[in-house]
Parts: sequence; structure tokens; C-alpha cells
Amino acid sequence: MATAPELDTPATALDAFRDEARAWLAENFPPALKGKDNAMSALEGPSDPSADEIAWQKAMGEKGWGVPGWPAAYGGGGLSKPEIRVLQEEMARIGAWNPIGGMGVMMFGLTLLEYGTEEQKREHIPAIAKGEVRWCQGYSEPNAGSDLANVQTFAEDAGDYYVVNGQKTWTSGGQWADKCFALVRTDKTQKHGGISFLLLDMTAPGVDVKPIRMISGQSPFCETFFTDVKVPKGNLVGREGQGWEIGTRLLQHERSSLSGGGSASRLFAGKPVNALAKDYRGTDADGRVNDSDLRMRIVRHEMDARAFALTLRRAALEAKSNQGPSAATSIMKNVGARITQDRAELSIEIMGMAGLGWEGDGFTDAELEQTRTWLWGKAVSIYGGSTEIQNNVISKRILGMLDHQ
Repeated sequence: MATAPELDTPATALDAFRDEARAWLAENFPPALKGKDNAMSALEGPSDPSADEIAWQKAMGEKGWGVPGWPAAYGGGGLSKPEIRVLQEEMARIGAWNPIGGMGVMMFGLTLLEYGTEEQKREHIPAIAKGEVRWCQGYSEPNAGSDLANVQTFAEDAGDYYVVNGQKTWTSGGQWADKCFALVRTDKTQKHGGISFLLLDMTAPGVDVKPIRMISGQSPFCETFFTDVKVPKGNLVGREGQGWEIGTRLLQHERSSLSGGGSASRLFAGKPVNALAKDYRGTDADGRVNDSDLRMRIVRHEMDARAFALTLRRAALEAKSNQGPSAATSIMKNVGARITQDRAELSIEIMGMAGLGWEGDGFTDAELEQTRTWLWGKAVSIYGGSTEIQNNVISKRILGMLDHQ
């Protein structure tokens, strides 16, 4: 897979690149956006971006630095890993954030770079790199969740195109997406070997989406229905029957992104837990959180969170090949899910009744948001492959344990 080069960049060259990055960021990053959330890739769907946000996305997209390690030939930055670290440091220094994101970046683009044809790469990668096209994922079905290989959405060969019929569920962002990468069945006589990886246009005739309202009050997911949808043969990634291999690889990219931050970053946003506890629980004569038991649990949480962050960083720094993510991402995904949910639970406990509000003048905006964040966070251990599924991957592919009938 063509991603960021692994070769070390000489110190003098890195210094020159740091100067280049610092100057470019100073010229292109709008100061008014410092420290703000990336509203342009929000889970809940497109917001109404400001002129500054639009300009920042355009600048980063044209520079290729939204996907800095992707090949420059397809609109990426073509940077080495040391250069990417320098860019990240310089962005953090001024409070800049990456306006290019979504499933096209965190999952599909990386997979297409590995499995796609040259024509497919040139058609889809540049638009992803510029944030011009929004992608969604067509994997889960009503009877194919944990047993994903049971997908029944069928793509019938009709000569120059496929005719797709079936249903997907939990389609994140489906109501806002332009395109969909999906696992479909092209052979009903085989289970895993009958699955193919297909790209669909969400605006094509026969595609219908129905948002699913969650307990948090948001509707980031959809049921997606395909009725006689015509899909060109050129939209098949890999060969027929290779979908399980490609789809599994994509999930590794997803888990890598989720464990490294991804959507879970929302749970780490806002005021640190320690500061929150001081605000709501008060402090003792030494300026510490009053409740000693709570104080110790906050310490344990912070230790886990920081150790996890350092582990992720070390794993990235020690990467010695372009092999991409491995089954070890399942470990990171599970640990990241636990830590993010622990943070949400601690925050609600610290805030007490103030953290359980849904609406009304008796709560601040931050308190109402915390309630929704806590509820939303329950899905962290489910999406991207549930904790139980990750445990199976860990036992089989990392520990070498086999099923015993």
C-alpha cells in the first residue's frame, strides 16, 4: 500500500520543512478557527460552515496536507512520517486542526490505495483528499451484524453493470453521503467467497435512506434500501469474491483510526475531568478534589488515558514497514473504548444532577451536551466491531487460540 515513506528525513531537511510548514500555516490558517471543533466533519452531518472554514478546507485540500502521507500523485501530501510529525507539531502549536476527514479518509481511501485500480484511484482519491465527496459504509444488515459474512444484499450480474437489491442498517451518515462502499453478495453458493466490494452512488435511482433516531437524540445512522440500483462493473474493487478480504482490511483501518482518536475524540473534548471535579465537587485546603475516592479514580483514569496515548504514539514511531494496520488494532480499539466510556461515566458522576439534564433553563449548554455525549458514548464499544468481536480477533489472530468444537 502506498502511504508515507518510512525513510528518515535528514535533520537539516526537517528543519527546512518545519520552516515551510510554519510559514504556510501562518498564511493559510484563519486565527478565528483556533481551538474550535472541526464542524465540517461532524458525526451528526454537515453544519453550516463559515467562510473561514471553507477557505481552510480548500487550502489544506489543495496542499494535500489533509492526508499528508498519501501519494502526491493522487492529491495527497506525499510527506514522510518525520515530516508528518513536524506538520502535526506545527499545527498543534497554533491550535490548527485538520478540516479533511470522514470515512473516505479514515477507512475507504487507504483501502482503495491498496486494492483499487489506477483508474479507480484517480477517480476517487483526489476528491477524498480535498474533502469534496462524503462517503458512507454499507456493511451491517438486519441479519448480518456480528455475523457480517451473512450479508444478503445481492448484486446480480446484468452484463455491463450489476443490479443491486437489499438493505443495510446503521449506515453512518448515509443521509448526507454522496457515495457508499459496500459489501454485497455476488455468489449465493458461497458464504465468505461469495462477497464482493462495490462502490455505489447514493443519489442513484433506487437508493432510499431512513435516519435512525438514537437515545442521545441524534440521528447519525440510517437504514439504507437498494431497489434495482444499477452499478457499473467498473465500481467493483478487486475481483468478484474478494470482498471479504478487502472488507476486513478496511475494518483494520477503521479500528486504527478509532483507537487513535477518530470519532472517540468527542469523548475527550471539553474540560479535563480533574478540572470538572474541582468545579462541581470543590477542593480541599491543598487545592485537591475534595472526595478522596473520586480523586483516586480520576488519577487512575488519567494514567490509563496517558499510557494509552503514549502507546499509540510509540506504535506509530516504531512502524518499520508499509504493511499498514494489523490485528493489534483490535486491542487498541477495545482499550480506547473502555477509556472513553470511563471518562464519560466519571464526568456524569462528578456533575451529579447537573449532568443528567435533557433540556430546560436549569442547565448550561455544556451540561446538556455532556448528557448527550454520555449516551452517545455507549456506542463506542459497538461500532467499528463490538468489543466481543475484537476479543475474538485478539484470541485467534494474536494469541493463536483456535475454536474448540
